Amino acid sequence: MQYGLDIIQSPSVFSFSLDAILLGEFAKVPRHDRARIVDLCSGNGAVALMISQQTKSKVTAVEIQDRLVDMAERSIELNGLRDQIEIVHEDVNTLTGYIPKDSVDVITCNPPYFTVSEASKKNPNEHLAIARHELHLTLKELMSVTSGLLKTKGKAFFVHRPERFLEIMDAMREVDLAPKRIQFIHPKAGREANIMLIEGIKRGKADGLKILPPLVVYDDNGDYFPEVRRMIYGNESD
Repeated sequence: MQYGLDIIQSPSVFSFSLDAILLGEFAKVPRHDRARIVDLCSGNGAVALMISQQTKSKVTAVEIQDRLVDMAERSIELNGLRDQIEIVHEDVNTLTGYIPKDSVDVITCNPPYFTVSEASKKNPNEHLAIARHELHLTLKELMSVTSGLLKTKGKAFFVHRPERFLEIMDAMREVDLAPKRIQFIHPKAGREANIMLIEGIKRGKADGLKILPPLVVYDDNGDYFPEVRRMIYGNESD
């Protein structure tokens, strides 16, 4: 994959997807070594690993599932990044006991997408259910913790589902996270968006929201468009 990273994953426990790659590409992190960067709901550490290649700053990856923490730790070791990436086995809701409030410059997060109700169908695989459904972390809780951890003017980057767009905007503004950039991802031209990327700034101005041009993943033949292929595989001509 891009950056030449080796990332351990398992179909029965957790495999990162295009969502993680898109988030890693969309997030803007300082290149210097003085920023505090945190990746919430880190899974097997894929986003944290990708971001580490764009900055000299240290990255803290946070994951609640011990099996995924173990996979992330082994990937960090495998790529020789133990001095730059720290994996924390912690519930996002109790994270302020580990990371001080108002101390983080950049937060990234690929959270659980689906709400939980009596009618909702959850994945029978416990690991996948926790990663995909709001069993341990709701959207409102995520936004509250994110705002609490960020410094004023700190930035947050999320990947989520377009059908929850209004709910996401309301949850962000409720905790003083101003939406600043949004991009919709479409599987094919003419198809509805199935992924959205959002940038928010803590205590940012209410105006100035940018809707970026849509990104289409596959052409009519089912092949990746060049921009998406570059995100996944890097510049293959190099």
